[in-house]
Amino acid sequence: MYDRPSYTSLRAVSDRKAQLLKEIRRDSDQIAKLRRQLFAKQEVVKSHGFMPSNFVNKGATVLDGLLLAWKLYRKFKH
Repeated sequence: MYDRPSYTSLRAVSDRKAQLLKEIRRDSDQIAKLRRQLFAKQEVVKSHGFMPSNFVNKGATVLDGLLLAWKLYRKFKH
C-alpha cells in the first residue's frame, strides 16, 4: 500500500512523535485562526442616504405581510 518509515531506535520514534505533534499544533492553530475569521462579526457601514434597495426590501416585506393577512382572513372569516 504505502511505505511505512522504519525506526531503528526509541529516539527516532520519539523524534517523529515530537515532529508530528508540532505539525498537529500548527495545523490546529491555523484552523482556529480560519474559524475566527469565518465567524467574526462584520462591521456594518450605515449610509444615511436614500437607498432604493432598502425601499424595495421594505415594500416586499409589507406586501408579504398583507398577503398573509388576507389569506388568514379568508381562511377564518366564517
